[in-house]
Amino acid sequence: MSQNPLLFSGNSNQRLAEEIARRLKLHVGKALVSKFKNEETRVEISENVRGSEVFVIQSICKASNGNGVNDALMELLLMIDALKRASAARITAVIPYYGYAKQDKKTKGREPISAKLVANMLKTAGAKRMVTMDLHAAQIQGFFDGPVDNLMAMPTLCNYLKKDGLCDDKIVVVSPDAGGVHRAELFAKRLNSTLAIVFKRRPEPDISEVTDIVGDVRGKIAVVVDDMISTGGTLAKAAEAIKLRGATQVHTVATHGIFADDAIEVLENSQIEKIIVTDTIPFADVQGHPKFAQLSIAQTFADAITRITTNRSVSELFSDDGERGKKPPDAVAEVPEPAAIGTLVT
Repeated sequence: MSQNPLLFSGNSNQRLAEEIARRLKLHVGKALVSKFKNEETRVEISENVRGSEVFVIQSICKASNGNGVNDALMELLLMIDALKRASAARITAVIPYYGYAKQDKKTKGREPISAKLVANMLKTAGAKRMVTMDLHAAQIQGFFDGPVDNLMAMPTLCNYLKKDGLCDDKIVVVSPDAGGVHRAELFAKRLNSTLAIVFKRRPEPDISEVTDIVGDVRGKIAVVVDDMISTGGTLAKAAEAIKLRGATQVHTVATHGIFADDAIEVLENSQIEKIIVTDTIPFADVQGHPKFAQLSIAQTFADAITRITTNRSVSELFSDDGERGKKPPDAVAEVPEPAAIGTLVT
């Protein structure tokens, strides 16, 4: 393998790919990723990759240029296939947001397990390893027959909250559902705060109703922690219920800001003070929405790529004490995170 890894990116999240490359002091490899006139995806790798370790960075999400989720998936699969046929030594799929993750099991008869199918396609295309962030369900790691590094956005999100003074007895961390309790517990431990849980039921997909709240939120700032925000309806209803229980403010943090349909409008009209997400999914107009803040997660992926290429532990990045493991002598220097400018943190 070549000494330095090669990075390539599709169209779904080019800005994040370029930021990861900058922090690694590398460049995003030259590749033609477009469409033929018949709307089929066209891919052509324009650099020599023979014998190289290659990372393909692509979120399975809607791109800022209007391309859909399925376009992103096909770009990723075809790029991996092209790299395999060009004799790359090892190909790692870096998928900041793993699309189709919510379809990780059958809830009724005659449904697909789409998350498993996507994993199968990645393997068939030629990916030997996957790096992703905050999978919707941990068992998805078992769908992929190879190493999976499921990174966490928690350190980045918690650091932002602490800088805003949202920690200790001033806040209560809230899980928006029973399935997110473990995630909320980790946030509460890192922020040295108490925990509350919202219980809800889903009469239909993407529709929820709050039934109860366990935990004391009275007189505190509630920080609702989730892995993704899709339609925003669940968070809006949870915020309303939390405020009725006596919370002074409601903030929410999530790794993936999908913002489907009219989610932006729903959240802007909700009782939530601030919505904080990372850039695993592009949010081009974030500066036009004062309620929203987007944090760069590029350094976490850059550190993970460095550790993979140097055969070092990735889990050390998320040690229990919240401190990253020491870097090896040949690791890249971390680029300091600048202060927030407007509503975008890069």
